[in-house]
Amino acid sequence: MGRDEHHVVPNADGGWDVKRNGADRSSGHFDTKQEAVDSGRRISQNQGTEFVIHNKDGKISQSDSHGNDPYPPKG
Repeated sequence: MGRDEHHVVPNADGGWDVKRNGADRSSGHFDTKQEAVDSGRRISQNQGTEFVIHNKDGKISQSDSHGNDPYPPKG
């Protein structure tokens, strides 16, 4: 099993969705990417998941870790 993640992804019918990996339904649908990012980040922080933001072409634009990162940076 992979890590738990929430993704902000473009919706084929327009707008943006927040989806948890492995889930059939989205956690929320939004008109703008910024609304989806704001909501998705809150959900991800509350549930301790990775948070992955995609561009309109589906490629990953950025990700944030809100859970227990198995590979923390060495410092």
